[in-house]
Amino acid sequence: MNRIKIKSTKAGMISASIAMGAFLLFSACGKNTENVVSEKEQVTTKGEYAWQEYADEPITFDWYINYSWFNQGWGENVVSKKITEETGVSINFITPGGNESEKINALISSGSLPDFITLGWWETQVNEMIDGDMVYALNELADEYDMYFWDVTNPEVVKWYTKEDGNIYCYPNSSWTISDFENNTVSSNQTFLVRKDIYEAIGSPDMSTPEGFKRAVKKAAEMFPEVDGEPLIPVGAHVFNEQGNESFDDYLMNFLAIPFEKNGEIYDRYTDSDYITWLKMFRELGDEGFLANDIFIDRRSQMEEKMANGRYFCMLYQYTDMVGQQKELHANHPERIYMAVEGPKNAAGDNHTLTTTGISGWTVTLISKNCENPERAITFLNYMLSEQGQLRIYLGVEGETFDYVDGKPVVKEEVKELLNTDRVEYDRIYGADGTYWMLQNNVMQQQWLQEEPEMLAQLKKWGQPYAVYNGQYDAFLPLGSEEAYIDTEISLLWSETLPKLLLADSEEEFDKIFEEFVEKREAYGYETLKKAKNELMKQAKEKLGID
Repeated sequence: MNRIKIKSTKAGMISASIAMGAFLLFSACGKNTENVVSEKEQVTTKGEYAWQEYADEPITFDWYINYSWFNQGWGENVVSKKITEETGVSINFITPGGNESEKINALISSGSLPDFITLGWWETQVNEMIDGDMVYALNELADEYDMYFWDVTNPEVVKWYTKEDGNIYCYPNSSWTISDFENNTVSSNQTFLVRKDIYEAIGSPDMSTPEGFKRAVKKAAEMFPEVDGEPLIPVGAHVFNEQGNESFDDYLMNFLAIPFEKNGEIYDRYTDSDYITWLKMFRELGDEGFLANDIFIDRRSQMEEKMANGRYFCMLYQYTDMVGQQKELHANHPERIYMAVEGPKNAAGDNHTLTTTGISGWTVTLISKNCENPERAITFLNYMLSEQGQLRIYLGVEGETFDYVDGKPVVKEEVKELLNTDRVEYDRIYGADGTYWMLQNNVMQQQWLQEEPEMLAQLKKWGQPYAVYNGQYDAFLPLGSEEAYIDTEISLLWSETLPKLLLADSEEEFDKIFEEFVEKREAYGYETLKKAKNELMKQAKEKLGID
């Protein structure tokens, strides 16, 4: 199984927005009403700032976020209040109480999709909603109600997400095109993290080889068996789910520089000899009691609590998912902060090849046909994608969260202090810095980048030399196709197999379990799937202009 995770924006400046609004208002006065197009029609036809026309018309949208850990509200903090003031829009967030797939599937099957839906671009429900005619084509809403969509979106991204029928039904956050990657300093958020004090106490060892990794983990556990009376967790990882575990599959493969393709064909990363060697090393750690039960059962909320206390010695992890906990550690136990160091490498010692967010982004947002006011919905989406919206999402509100110094926005010291010490309270009071990340544009936000504290800057800078662009491997298998079914079955098989491999009692048992996985995978139709993914890769390369 090979899991294919298959700006030059033209948004106007805020001052131009205000000026255009004033121009439209005054030019409409004094004209013969028989010949005057309404102010809203003028705004939407010309593709300018339609959201201003609705500021005094309150509306509330239901917005489903397909992540159980998302717990933000709306209307109490500085940013959400300002967005409502500027657009008239309030948000009622809806999140799953437990299993995300079960919740979104229930909403789809019952025909009760909320106004907005945000979920991972790779989720099968995206195409299910599109093919089931459950969501609006954004381009059609834009052409009918608010042409500004074409100014605030990236043409390359629009092209990427445009379906065969010529329509685009969703738009991503955190999307990076090849040109974005080439024109900006980019890092990967995939990091090998170690608790700084423990790592230095055991001699800052080389953990890039299986032998060195194993020695370091054992020494850390022996020297620091407990953290505040609780057992140290020697090795941390992402959550185990229906696809496997990102730390022990995708991330480990990237650290080992295992290619996605060889000779123009999809490469079987799962059977790569370096990958198997490292999985066997983790099995040995498990057999000797150094893979804690916690990592197999914990959900994200439990992991965050343990990270905030420094319970993990090392982690193959996405550092952007632990920023809040890093800040909490720095405030309460500064000696326990995490740092990024060289992680697992292949036998040749090649540099890591750590992927960045590609053109597909992270999540996508759709507008449901249950939405009773699609005109306001597309206008609000355009606002969020605009420079004004992105400024709110990232920095907040001038005078309350930041001030302009020599023409550049600078976050207020007291706001920065709270951001770096208590993220929960920061979100409650201010709500900037990506609290509402659903439509964030990291490329646009580059122009306002703020200096980060060293505890975070080190994590980001570390990954810059290893960042590679792999957007050409982002692709959807056709919904309902044989290949999509095979992919789901093999993913489920891997999710069941991976824990068994890590917990196998012996290398012989490991080999037997892995051999059974390969045999079952072949029986499910792996060669058919591989052929389909080869074709998707070639199509993606053509679409992206990659040779």
